[in-house]
Amino acid sequence: MSSHTSISPQEAADRLAIRELIDAYAHCADRRDAEGQMALFTDDTRFLVYMDATAAEPTQELHGRAALAPVFDNLNSYRATTHFNGQSTVSLAGDRATGESYCLAHHVSFGEDDERTIMIASIRYLDEFVKQGGEWYFAERRLMVDWTETRPCAP
Repeated sequence: MSSHTSISPQEAADRLAIRELIDAYAHCADRRDAEGQMALFTDDTRFLVYMDATAAEPTQELHGRAALAPVFDNLNSYRATTHFNGQSTVSLAGDRATGESYCLAHHVSFGEDDERTIMIASIRYLDEFVKQGGEWYFAERRLMVDWTETRPCAP
């Protein structure tokens, strides 16, 4: 069994705030709150999407909060989504932090023949966080797709 060291109340508060930031991102995605989702990022953020996590170059690279709107709007092409966050690690360094978090993203859609399908994506987010004005934000988010599965889905 691992042992845990004591942490300061400030470190505990920062870790909780970062986890709440990660969870707010998923919640906004599933509720189609693109403005709320964009507000979780710094003005000068970088957002990189790797549809193949083993690729050397990103599939998509966006700069600035305003550039995120089309990415988040793309979720409207699905009938429903559920982003289920799993384990995460965070390394704090004052008002900056890095982290890795896991997510299983479920995307339900209907094809032209009204066949319902579900696409599940195993995602890892590699994040850089910054604390500005007492609040934590994503300074950079790398969305790494490890695998996907698409199959028919009964209602």
